[in-house]
Amino acid sequence: MPDAVDLDILRQMLPTTPYGKGVREIRQPVEFNDKAFEGMLARDPNDHDVWGIAYNGKARPERQRFTIAHELGHFILHRSQQQKFNCDKQSIHTGIDGLRAIERAADDFASNLLMPGDLLRNWISSQRIDLHVLSAIAKRFQVSFEALCIRFIKFTTQRAILVYWDNGFVKYEWRSSSAIKTRARIRRNADPQEPLPGTLAADAGVDQEWDGTEMSAAIWCPEEAPHMKLREFKHSYGARDRVLTLLLIESAEPRAWDRSWQDGDSFDSYDQFVSNGQLP
Repeated sequence: MPDAVDLDILRQMLPTTPYGKGVREIRQPVEFNDKAFEGMLARDPNDHDVWGIAYNGKARPERQRFTIAHELGHFILHRSQQQKFNCDKQSIHTGIDGLRAIERAADDFASNLLMPGDLLRNWISSQRIDLHVLSAIAKRFQVSFEALCIRFIKFTTQRAILVYWDNGFVKYEWRSSSAIKTRARIRRNADPQEPLPGTLAADAGVDQEWDGTEMSAAIWCPEEAPHMKLREFKHSYGARDRVLTLLLIESAEPRAWDRSWQDGDSFDSYDQFVSNGQLP
């Protein structure tokens, strides 16, 4: 076997590499320890046919794995737009619109790659869901618990809401398609949103509730009928400053789209797309 490959001959045989036109190599991902970034994709300034991926070596292994897949998503989807991507978790939720859009697209790519939808759908439809079940699935996929919970929201047929709290305030909220269609949404009590009184999220004495506590759905969701119930789950991270809340609400029929209920705080264009049978 020759020590090197004649690239001119290779180009005649294969005009584009498996990586795509104009790319000869993606280097092996490397560690770096800059706390400002989760990961990075960059084109070699000295050789534009070569790209490299770097990831935070201090992150947990499942986070490193997701970061590498995320950067690969940038390579597949966005490399024609810019030469370098410096990625941090904040950009997905609080970045400017254009940046947030490409970061979420790369996250979606990583989620699809690491947590195949068909497998996840089969697993979550065959058993009663609690945080023990979701944690076990996360371990099977070798992804973080948070990433799996977000993926669960996208694939479950249940009415479900996932809320991430950071130092007592909402950082993000995800709702399943059935929750959106039935207009299930949490009560707004402040800006930024704080945990609601009477909920596990507001109870500093409860760090974990993985089995779920049943309560009236109206405590969380003001438009729910008095007889409706939900199960609230809670997962607190080590320092207790970050909390995940999962709400699983009893089934309900989709509601007709009624614009009279909209206001500046509750209007959600995604709701309108889905209620009209469109996927944005």
